[in-house]
Amino acid sequence: MSEQDSKKNGGSQLLRMGLELGPLVIFFLCNSKANLVFGNDPSENIFYATGAFMVAFALSLIVTYTKFRRIPTMPLVTGVFVLIFGTLTLVLHDDTFIKIKPTLVNLLFAAGLLGAAYFGKPLMKQLFDGAFDLTDEGWMVLTKRWGFFFILLALINEIVWRNFSTDFWAGFKLFGIMPITIVFAMAQMGVLTRYANKSEDNQTAAE
Repeated sequence: MSEQDSKKNGGSQLLRMGLELGPLVIFFLCNSKANLVFGNDPSENIFYATGAFMVAFALSLIVTYTKFRRIPTMPLVTGVFVLIFGTLTLVLHDDTFIKIKPTLVNLLFAAGLLGAAYFGKPLMKQLFDGAFDLTDEGWMVLTKRWGFFFILLALINEIVWRNFSTDFWAGFKLFGIMPITIVFAMAQMGVLTRYANKSEDNQTAAE
């Protein structure tokens, strides 16, 4: 991989990260500050935040498709759930729907990954879309690990939204879940190294 290609790939990854984090940041800010802008009761902030989150997520998917000519499976599925459960939250004026959305999405991802692993299909190979060149055993290890990790995320979301305030839950989505996910992803570097297909091109890409 040339230095130019490396810089281009790095820029694309930063853009993808920004598109994923952007809607969460907007959700957090609206939940914290909507009453200062619109003069509403602070308890209603979650509904303003939900509407803003839906719009921001839809825009992020549009930008993703415009830039990369495709939308990865996980953001697409998440976007569908955001729109469905966000609409239920606003129409029924019940924030329970937007709070259980992460639980259901994570359980869906877990079921897909672990179900595929049960039938011997390392689904993470397709989801990573050629980002790494691993052996089938390596892809299976990642598939199982991410599957169980999504179950953990679902459990954490249930504990947080049921036992803490809405403001705490909204902040935890950004400042808790995202760091936990990043740490878990970094912890998988050993798998990427141990199960990498041994080739000069792959070694260069890994570096």
